[in-house]
Amino acid sequence: MPLRNRLRLLAISGLALFTVSASLPPTAADAPGSHRPSGGGLSATIRYTEYGIPHIVAKDYASLGFGNGWAQAADQVCTLADGFVTLRGERSRYFGPDAAPDGSLSAATKNLSSDLYFRRIRESRTVEKLLKAPAPAGQSRDVRELERGWAAGYNAWLARNRITDPTCRGADWVRPVTTLDVVARGYALSVLGGQGRGIDGITSAQPPTGAAGTPAVPSPGDAADAARRLLSTQNADMGSNAVAFRGDTTANGRGLLLGNPHYPWQGGRRFWQSQQTIPGELNVAGGSLLGAPIVSIGHNANIAWSHTVATGVPLNLHQLTLDPADPTVYLVDGKPERMTKRTVSVAVKGGGAVTRTQWSTRYGPVVTSLGDGLPLPWTATTAYALNDPNAVNLRFSDAGLGFSRARSTADIQAALRRTQGLPWVNTIAADSSGHSFFSQSQVLPRITDELAGRCSTALGKATYPASGLAVLDGSRSDCALGSDPDAVQPGIFGPGRMPTVKDAPYVENSNDSAWLTNAATPLTGYERVFGTVGTPRSMRTRGAIEDVSAMTAKGRLTVADLQGQQFANRAPAGDLTAADLAAACEALPGGRAVGSDGRPVDVSAACGVLRRWDRKVDTGSRGALLFDRFWRRATAAVPPAELWKVPFSPADPVATPNTLNVSAPGVGRALADTVAELRAAGIALDAPLGRHQWVERNGKRIPIGGGTESLGIWNKTEPVWDAAAGGYQEVSAGSSYIQAVGWDGSKCPVARTLLTYSQSSDPGSAHYSDQTELYSGERWVTSRFCEKDILRSPALRVVRVHERR
Repeated sequence: MPLRNRLRLLAISGLALFTVSASLPPTAADAPGSHRPSGGGLSATIRYTEYGIPHIVAKDYASLGFGNGWAQAADQVCTLADGFVTLRGERSRYFGPDAAPDGSLSAATKNLSSDLYFRRIRESRTVEKLLKAPAPAGQSRDVRELERGWAAGYNAWLARNRITDPTCRGADWVRPVTTLDVVARGYALSVLGGQGRGIDGITSAQPPTGAAGTPAVPSPGDAADAARRLLSTQNADMGSNAVAFRGDTTANGRGLLLGNPHYPWQGGRRFWQSQQTIPGELNVAGGSLLGAPIVSIGHNANIAWSHTVATGVPLNLHQLTLDPADPTVYLVDGKPERMTKRTVSVAVKGGGAVTRTQWSTRYGPVVTSLGDGLPLPWTATTAYALNDPNAVNLRFSDAGLGFSRARSTADIQAALRRTQGLPWVNTIAADSSGHSFFSQSQVLPRITDELAGRCSTALGKATYPASGLAVLDGSRSDCALGSDPDAVQPGIFGPGRMPTVKDAPYVENSNDSAWLTNAATPLTGYERVFGTVGTPRSMRTRGAIEDVSAMTAKGRLTVADLQGQQFANRAPAGDLTAADLAAACEALPGGRAVGSDGRPVDVSAACGVLRRWDRKVDTGSRGALLFDRFWRRATAAVPPAELWKVPFSPADPVATPNTLNVSAPGVGRALADTVAELRAAGIALDAPLGRHQWVERNGKRIPIGGGTESLGIWNKTEPVWDAAAGGYQEVSAGSSYIQAVGWDGSKCPVARTLLTYSQSSDPGSAHYSDQTELYSGERWVTSRFCEKDILRSPALRVVRVHERR
């Protein structure tokens, strides 16, 4: 008997085969706008291999969505259900109005503001209206079928299974969902960088009253600083690195891709890993954002892609000139226009409700702040409206489906041009023919430098150069955003304006602008709203360019080289400064430095630790913790102009700035304070990093390598510090779904993957920490993409799921 047939027989007769029927009340297939739970005779086969990775096979898109929704619910039901509470605007009802949401679906700081916003979206039927638009401006039929099936699969799992996760076991807020709920989740992700940033300011915006004093308007300088901090892609909870290599740099002439997205480790913005197959139509593997019916980052037999958070600013403000007699009327070309208002009520825990009015204009909702540092006061004469072009964009999933079907980087570019659906990420890709590709194809407001120069208000003249945030004069119709002929919606840039690099020896991004995508041939000519040119790069970008340039020069690269880069754990900041810091430490009189409290601290023991440190952040690296705690303090206390002796030069952007200015007062204080802190906590200065940087899973401590953004670490780890409890505990954000992908000429890609926080958030699951332990040991999962490899899995478990009507 042929091997393939023997393996198929083994899969059916020798391993566990489960058939699960989900009985739900009879329902018609959801029409757009229906709030009824989905239904309708859908089925899928789910084959689980090592680490709980499901390989979902179905006959059509609706059934594929069904299997996807079922399998996601099995691993992440509590996290998913919590997100649907957010989308229904019911967090205050179940968890209290003043508690904070997990931040996965917006930047709202309290449940009440989150609920007020999402109730308005729901009651105004925003998503239903967008679903009426045909493709390409709206969603494709295939994506709608995936969403319909996902809702049905999630509901089927709920109907047939008892929840064991203590996070939501027995909770009355875990309820069936509708197709509309699934679409609304994608909508929330689309506006995350726009309206999602301004929810507190949108829901609290109220017209001034005579009794109220005049709110303080920020100075242009303060506003510029606040906008720069708000929109920085560095030190955020989402980031990423990705690099694609052209075929002439690799061992076999085929492309290579390493994707290392940095995302939160808890909550609803986690990735979930799967393979999704419709025979003869679709076959893709990778990571999906929770609740998404498509693969967000992944590979198929011919192409691999990843995303990095981009520097493009997906929103702008319009400064309104108000009618002196009525602050809810604004003037455009001298003619009055009345704001529209919608009153929203939110039920709160313990009974009762909170009712608020939200105000909108032709430009978007009125907003009185962005983040917690940029006030935008609504006065008797002035207000601000937030324009978010992604507020009419449901094409995010169509972009992902287009990538999943692609066979080349040219197909990736075609999918970007066709869907124009990515709100806040770059795309990096490589294919089996040896092509590399980068594009900053985002849905951005069509803010040209010419428009900003002609129409910026005094506030905008400060914020736009500093951060890319345009504040335009809303009283003039000639300051409208206009349209590009190749754009699928008005007011955004068309694909012809997107910064793009094709077939460079390497293309790399670490959340800086597109300027140094390939440092040998800098990319220029794009508008400021996309990002900067000729400005300092982050330490992570500098280190990444050094690493990938060296890899390119070495040549003959393989997937193993990508794996080595992921866990090189080199600290570029340490390479630049540790020797100088050690020498300065050794030169201190009496080995003492003065701390921020004015007291001298004996730091002499730190000198040798810093000199002997291997300049890495492996779990066994001694001195890494000492330098990390020092560097965080030093970079927070000392401005860049004072921290470095050699300033930044656009002519040498990777190597500058350099040479630590050890005489800057803040440097000595940072060292003294760090030594005092570690000693007070009983932590040895030369303790291995992994002894004090760890996560705990079911009572077991798992050491975690990697390091923070400012150290320049490719393998980012952003842990939570608690000196009294022994150091870093838990990880708030960092490396998430990692993939290293190449090809060897066969039909099966050569792929290694890791889901750092593991597949399930249920402490009772066998897949709660298994990949986290792999990550700790710098080990990988070998992708089982081809049928023969799936069937050979020693962990193979087959589940057939279908829905009875």
